[in-house]
Order: sequence, then structure tokens, then C-alpha cells
Amino acid sequence: MARVPEATGTGEIADRIRHRRAGGVLRPLDHVLLHAPQAADGWNSLLGALRAGEFLPADLRELAILRVAVLNDAAYEWDAHLPDAEAAGLGPAQLAQLRIAGGKGADVFTPLQAAVLRLTDAMTRDLRVPDDLFADLRARLGVGALVELAVVIAAYNMVSRLIVALGITSTDGAS
Repeated sequence: MARVPEATGTGEIADRIRHRRAGGVLRPLDHVLLHAPQAADGWNSLLGALRAGEFLPADLRELAILRVAVLNDAAYEWDAHLPDAEAAGLGPAQLAQLRIAGGKGADVFTPLQAAVLRLTDAMTRDLRVPDDLFADLRARLGVGALVELAVVIAAYNMVSRLIVALGITSTDGAS
């Protein structure tokens, strides 16, 4: 149960959020954000742009998002993105390794996926990214995809910190 009540999902901003959401359904997070409509609108724009992606492959985006969820103990975030991760091609062994051991030292990840996990760890835990890791990912992904990946990691750290702080624990109850 969230620490703040859900706001009503009416109005232009709620409609824009519904338009972005699969099935046009608001989630509990949306209802809480609607207490601050301008923040909810900006949030929707940013996360919508990241989910649409321009350069970053969906499997790498969802891998980073799920890793952030694990590192920040954000079950809501994990539950919300698990179907997207599966649809993007992350397999059961990869998902199990991510959830149980955080993906460390696992041979179920490609070298690129392992590098994405290292970047996610560095940005989430330490804030600083080692130069060699940055150079490796820049060479593998290109500048556009690397910047997009860094924004995804930063944005979903924002998401996880908000949902944990506000006690949003379930993706059920969508409307």
C-alpha cells in the first residue's frame, strides 16, 4: 500500500499518460504522481521517450532497468518491467541470475550485456564510471546508444527511489 493515496486519473495529463501506457490503463505509480500533475507530465514524457528508444536495443534497456530494480530493492519496478524484458528476448536463466545473484560472474550474459550490467552497477552504486568501461561501451554501442543507456539507468534510479520512498509495491489495481 502506497504511503499516499491515489489521485483520481482524470484530466488532460492523465489522458496523456493513458495514451502511453499499454492498454490505456493507469498504474498505481501514475495515480500517485498525479498529485503533482506537472511532474507527472514531465515524467511521462521522459519515460515515454526512453521506452520508445532511438538507438539502444530493447534487451539492453530492460536488462539495465531490471538491474536497477534489483540493486534498489524495487519489486514494483521489477514486476512492471519483467514482461518487457521477456518480450525483448531476455531468457529465464538470465532473469533468474539477475534476480538471485544480480548477474555477477554469470556466463548467461553476452559480453555486451555483462558490460551493461557493470555500467548499471557503477552508476547506481558508485555514481562514477571507470574510464575503461566507458570506452568499451562507447566502442560497442556508439555515442547515441551509450548516452541513451546512461539516461535509462539514471531515470530508472529515479523511478526506483520514488516507488520505494512512497511505498508503491504493487502493479495491481491499474485503472
